Amino acid sequence: MARLDVEPSNIPLSLASCSIGLPRHSLHQKLEAISQAGFQGIELSFPDLLSHANELVRLGQIKTKSSPNSKDAPSDQGEVAEDDWPTLCEAAKSAAHLCATHNLKILVLQPFANFEGWPRDSPERRAVFAKARGWLSIMEASGCSMLQVGSTDSPGASGDRKQLAADLAELADLLGAKGFRIAYENWCWATHAPGWKDVWEIVKLADRENIGLCLDTFQSAGGEWGDPTTESGKLEGKDGSVDEAALRKSWEDSMRELAATLPANKIYFLQISDAYHVQPPLVPRPEPNDDTGLRPRGRWSHDYRPLPYDGGYLPIADFTRAVLGTGFRGWLSVEVFDGQFEKKYGEDLKAYADKAKANTVKLVLRSQSAEAGGGDGGKGEVHDGGDVEDRGGSHDDQNEQVDNGEGKPFSMQAKRLQRIRGNYEGETRALPSGQDWPKSRSMVQDRNQVVEHRDSLMEDKDGRPDGGGDV
Repeated sequence: MARLDVEPSNIPLSLASCSIGLPRHSLHQKLEAISQAGFQGIELSFPDLLSHANELVRLGQIKTKSSPNSKDAPSDQGEVAEDDWPTLCEAAKSAAHLCATHNLKILVLQPFANFEGWPRDSPERRAVFAKARGWLSIMEASGCSMLQVGSTDSPGASGDRKQLAADLAELADLLGAKGFRIAYENWCWATHAPGWKDVWEIVKLADRENIGLCLDTFQSAGGEWGDPTTESGKLEGKDGSVDEAALRKSWEDSMRELAATLPANKIYFLQISDAYHVQPPLVPRPEPNDDTGLRPRGRWSHDYRPLPYDGGYLPIADFTRAVLGTGFRGWLSVEVFDGQFEKKYGEDLKAYADKAKANTVKLVLRSQSAEAGGGDGGKGEVHDGGDVEDRGGSHDDQNEQVDNGEGKPFSMQAKRLQRIRGNYEGETRALPSGQDWPKSRSMVQDRNQVVEHRDSLMEDKDGRPDGGGDV
């Protein structure tokens, strides 16, 4: 591609509410920092809305309403249930008022997960459509017109793309009646649509004007090029080696194809983040005492994603360049999940927000060169357990952590978010306390069979991964 000519000041910038601060920070504190840094919008994360609702209840500004279908009824302390739609709508109105006060637009409500692919007339399908109607009411209350839908990671969901597309089309019709849109995002650990090509094919099949794409630097670079389970941090062959030339070619071919084929008007927004090179690598299968229920790329996504140029190593500038190469000049939104937030920033939300904006502008500028690359070139490594090894990268930049029982911290913010995103059966990813572990492991094994099948499809006959690139 020829050199791009993009003026960063002409591109609107957003920061996801789930990507700043710690559980002790209020939504208002987050919005203040985001606004002061010069962002124009936010992604409103459902866990933050839920926390805001609970804060308003504690302050006596709103009251909870009982929900007859709630599995998590309000407690004596006034905890708001995740399906207490009237109370959440009141909180959404409050959030909208705070955003207006700080000149921030609510770009999108997120993350709506494990929606598509459930069998017709199944309880799971009825549940996700009931949830969709609840989220729709929140969107109306908040003045938000876009819903982010992540590609399902449930092995229980159908892999039939026509069915996946039909489900999204039905949801689009539901939202379209209110003038709302769907931004469909590939999650790199998804069971059926882990790549940008996958979600684009499904969007085309859905054939609705109000369905487009949410692209993400991490999800694509982390799926097509990176691998948290290898020593190199890159996709490797079965012999454990990296064919650098093949990786580079596959990655560059994918970027050229994206720039040449995706219509700019079908890209609704681009999310920005990088990833740490995790050392030692994440284990390919969940450990017996790991209750997160996430595959390695899912765990990578939820706790090892810093800002651009803040210790990561993925070729995110390449991806940004490809997206801008389509002619897209819409929203760029910072969505990171950095398990080092407490260590790097602590209480200084303003410094973090300032850095988020500055590094996003830097990314846009660097992506315009003929050889974009991206990341810090692997200069920073994060060790599983939370210790960052600095080898020249910048690590001024995190989430409050808890010990998972094995001495490995896991951010509370990420844990809340993954619970909202759901597990393989559409409920909570965390295995219930006291659950029979042999049964739990069989659940994980069923899930891993799907992963192994997907991974086998990504390898050519020589055993080389079909993807990758070079920083």
